Amino acid sequence: MSLVMTIPPAVEPVSVADAKAHMRIDGDDEDVLIASLLLTSRLHIEVALSLALITQSWTITLDRWPPGRDVELPLTPLRSIDEVRVKNAARIANAIPREGYLVDLAARPARLVWNNMVPPAPHVRTNGIEIDMTAGFGSTGDSVPAPLKHAILMLTAHWYEHRDPGEIGSDDARIPDAVSALINPFRTIRL
Repeated sequence: MSLVMTIPPAVEPVSVADAKAHMRIDGDDEDVLIASLLLTSRLHIEVALSLALITQSWTITLDRWPPGRDVELPLTPLRSIDEVRVKNAARIANAIPREGYLVDLAARPARLVWNNMVPPAPHVRTNGIEIDMTAGFGSTGDSVPAPLKHAILMLTAHWYEHRDPGEIGSDDARIPDAVSALINPFRTIRL
């Protein structure tokens, strides 16, 4: 399985102005650095939690359908499945009709469930199945849970203070425990 972002989030969940206020920074000299650290902090948290904070679009490619009737989708919160395609022998992707599957948005992870049909098999050995999906809490930072936004602020401030390359691998370069504590409730736990 591979997962490729097709449409990135339009905004960051935390603005440069909010980060500067949190870190008590005046002036605009560090705006580019702070914006970069906000982006990096968001990406770090999204990867750690398999989350999409701000609405974004992704394509999942599979070689074959998993056993059973469900396809677990790796990003939360899932907002929609936009299209499911299967490639024929000429590598042309044909859309599966929407009435052929259901999307269980309540499950975590969300899943695609076949609705009284056997999913068509791809006629190519690799990447024969494509699933387009949209995930995220919403289109603005206001829709992102406050603990995750605060974790972004704290991680950005930490990396702003510890940006010397010589610190990589040192205790100061570790992700602060307070950031981990803020994001832990959003982790998916498998039993």
